[in-house]
Amino acid sequence: MSSAQARARMVERQLRRRGIRDERVLEAMGRVPREAFVPAELAGHAYDDAALPIGESQTISQPYIVAAMCELLSLDGTETVLDIGTGSGYAAAVLDELAADVLSIEVVPVLAERARRALEETGHAGVDLRVGDGRLGAADRAPFRAIAAAAATATVPPALYDQLAPGGRLVLPLGGRRGQRLVRLVRTPEGVAETSSIACRFVPLVNG
Repeated sequence: MSSAQARARMVERQLRRRGIRDERVLEAMGRVPREAFVPAELAGHAYDDAALPIGESQTISQPYIVAAMCELLSLDGTETVLDIGTGSGYAAAVLDELAADVLSIEVVPVLAERARRALEETGHAGVDLRVGDGRLGAADRAPFRAIAAAAATATVPPALYDQLAPGGRLVLPLGGRRGQRLVRLVRTPEGVAETSSIACRFVPLVNG
């Protein structure tokens, strides 16, 4: 089976059949070559229904989780998106297909460099990739209409919520090793509003 065939099967079986309905997300996931973002020895498993190790005690998230996060962000293509925890760069590439501009932050320099190469090789060199503490966000580019964090934290980092535009969406896993929820938080005039929650499992958010 070719990579294109495996990708199409992943979209149909792992995403569409599980309830991902946003056609823009499904199309983006069908375009980005996931095999370019995993270690070479795992390329044959790129479209498995699972998270995969990428080194430095980090993983590339399960395809369904990436799609679910993107769908929860409700992107229309005009947004500037902040991506916390670049990791492999795969989610940043998918977001780059869905938004006008993507800024991604990774705390581990070696992962950031690998992700940068993969993004360039797959036509996503426009992603602004920085090395730093994702919990602090990127005040120089705020406010953001959408922020996604691919690492778990017990509480919402204040800087991330502060950098949301009015009506902006923040999607992140809340909790610890015993249990996490993938939530969507919306900045409203009355304060934070939680609008969605599903069970998940992410590596913890770490500082610089």
